[in-house]
Amino acid sequence: MGVVAAVYGILAYGAFLFTFLYAIGFIGNFVVPKSIDGGWLAGASETTLAQALLVNVFLLGLFAVQHSVMARAGFKRRWTRFVPPSVERSTYVLLASLVLLLLFAQWRPIPAPIWNVQNAIAAAALVTVSLCGWALLVLSTFLIDHFELFGLKQVFARLVGRPLPAPVFKTPFFYRHIRHPIYLGFLLAFWATPTMTAGHLLFAAATTGYILIGIWFEERDLIALFGDKYLRYRAEAGMFVPRFGHRFDMRRAQRSQARLGK
Repeated sequence: MGVVAAVYGILAYGAFLFTFLYAIGFIGNFVVPKSIDGGWLAGASETTLAQALLVNVFLLGLFAVQHSVMARAGFKRRWTRFVPPSVERSTYVLLASLVLLLLFAQWRPIPAPIWNVQNAIAAAALVTVSLCGWALLVLSTFLIDHFELFGLKQVFARLVGRPLPAPVFKTPFFYRHIRHPIYLGFLLAFWATPTMTAGHLLFAAATTGYILIGIWFEERDLIALFGDKYLRYRAEAGMFVPRFGHRFDMRRAQRSQARLGK
């Protein structure tokens, strides 16, 4: 079973890697055959605005539900009654990748322009910021534990019969000053574009809302796991904007903890 789990984990990681690379082209409108503003989808040009909105909102909602429900601790406890714990993360990664690929394939472009930067230097700067956002989120995953995040560490631990260590709270590099550099990378990648269409705006706004909701749940889970250590960190580090030299206020942290419902 260990070999099967390892192969499964590698395939799931491969699906993620392909999906991630395609996402860069999908958002940036380059290289890939189908992007956020155009492509090969038959009949896309004949799709009405109402139909496009209905399909796109459904696809975004499907991803949000899959991605958030499967990430919750309660779901994981029930899910691992049927799926071995060693491949739980790989299964999550694989299903998220498949849902995203479905979104990319069935997305209906809404080409109405919101803004269009004509200056070549400014346009190039926005594309550069977007690419830096993708680079930031990749680097951030390696700073915390890229291979655990995407399930490979779990399946190879099963293969060699080694237990995984307990979660350890750490703040490497710019995590010392920014709590969510991965999400910041997504925001930069989604919003920094020289041409913002209505369809791109829908995607960026919906994913931004999902990210903010996801942060609320994620930080609630981290407080439950690490307690005052995470409260102190949250008071000292900014969510997206670096914070330096901030003094910890326990009373404010406790009020924040109460709002999260612990």
